[in-house]
Amino acid sequence: MSETTIDIDRSVGDFSYPEQHQFDAGYGLTRRTVEYISGVKGEPEWIRDFRLRALDVFEKKPMPTSWASHDLDAIQFEKIRYYLAHGQKATRSWEEVPEDVKRTFERLGIPEQERKFLAGVEAQFDSEAVYSNIKKAVGDQGVIFVGSTEGLIKHPEIFKKWFGKVIPTGDNKFSALNSAVFSGGSFIYVPPGVKVKHPLQAYFRINAENFGQFERTLIIADEGSEVMYMEGCTAPKFETATLHSAVVELVAMKGAKIQYVTVQNWSANVFNLVTKRAIAHEEAEVKWIDCNIGSRLTMKYPGVVLKGRKARGEVISIALAGDGQHQDTGAKMIHAADETTSNIVSKSISLGKGRSTYRGLVHVPKHLKGCKNNTECDALLINPTSRTDTYPAISVRGSGNAVQHEASVSQISAEQIFYMQQRGLTEGQAMSLSVNGFVNDLVRQFPMEYSVELKRLIDMEMEGSVG
Repeated sequence: MSETTIDIDRSVGDFSYPEQHQFDAGYGLTRRTVEYISGVKGEPEWIRDFRLRALDVFEKKPMPTSWASHDLDAIQFEKIRYYLAHGQKATRSWEEVPEDVKRTFERLGIPEQERKFLAGVEAQFDSEAVYSNIKKAVGDQGVIFVGSTEGLIKHPEIFKKWFGKVIPTGDNKFSALNSAVFSGGSFIYVPPGVKVKHPLQAYFRINAENFGQFERTLIIADEGSEVMYMEGCTAPKFETATLHSAVVELVAMKGAKIQYVTVQNWSANVFNLVTKRAIAHEEAEVKWIDCNIGSRLTMKYPGVVLKGRKARGEVISIALAGDGQHQDTGAKMIHAADETTSNIVSKSISLGKGRSTYRGLVHVPKHLKGCKNNTECDALLINPTSRTDTYPAISVRGSGNAVQHEASVSQISAEQIFYMQQRGLTEGQAMSLSVNGFVNDLVRQFPMEYSVELKRLIDMEMEGSVG
């Protein structure tokens, strides 16, 4: 296995360059902010109206009053900058990327990875994609891989049909916020029968302080097509709160397959509040593979609406919560057709005073037949001060459907650590070995490009948790 992979070590991402933005919407969120964003992006009138309606929804919706809502009080919307950009158009040539932005992504290894194994790359710096490129062989198959702004302007006949349909503006307060100020993100369309052999990747980088990043991603896999999309995220450490609130919509048509892989490694000042959902039509398959590390608070529950007969949805997730961090993650599976299948496997690690929460929803209405769900939630506590909570909500009605739920909570055994130390390992190495064993079956499901780096990051976290 090659170890020359995209480096997600938090120390690698902890740097920033002086700001040199050509476009800046200033602080706070008003109608003028939304009109500024839409204006500088040169958007059609229907998008501007969509944004303004979303702003009204955002202002009327209260903050969540349950779940991890007490942590949300630290978000001060009036002190956030909602749009910062060097320019609006992503270049197809790496040499044309602004020098400071280029240095950022070169330090993170993006150009090298594109040459080695990716079918296409998009790199977003603060509000806009600065670089977007797809290999000629993939483009010749009719695959579209561009930023969301370019997608809505150049491909409105495809974009408009599904935009905002999987996740309505009013789904929650933060989906409404994203709908009002979204910028960046990816638009992907895979034509019928096309199987993209190599992954498409986007990399989201926050460089500025007091900033909110609100990318919007829409992926449509037409009948019988297949695609894997991977995203990575980093930000430098700041004393002030940073907000990341993305919306991701996936559409898998009949017989299509989508894999969506996320490795987030935000710094500990980031509020990561993301809405992700897919629609799977007849015999389609959607698989979310999710790794949540870092951030002050993550609230993320990827979902699949199993709309067509024999559709399949799966969520595989790993969450690691360190000191002062809360990983509130889970999955949603909505069965809406006969013979649909869903699988949820979640593993969390809490260390120091970190807290991890699994929050899941499985719904099978009574008129359906032949539906199956499997849910597994396993939590590992490293210290006596660590915390984990599990809130599964499973609603299965009628007969002829099957569901099973399994959950476990365990703590690293002092005897096991002592035994490994007697064989020459440090306490941190022994803990790392135990944790890697705990998540190993899931790590194997991550693409090879990420699995080595996940183990490295766990090593680093464990070394820092003892002593």
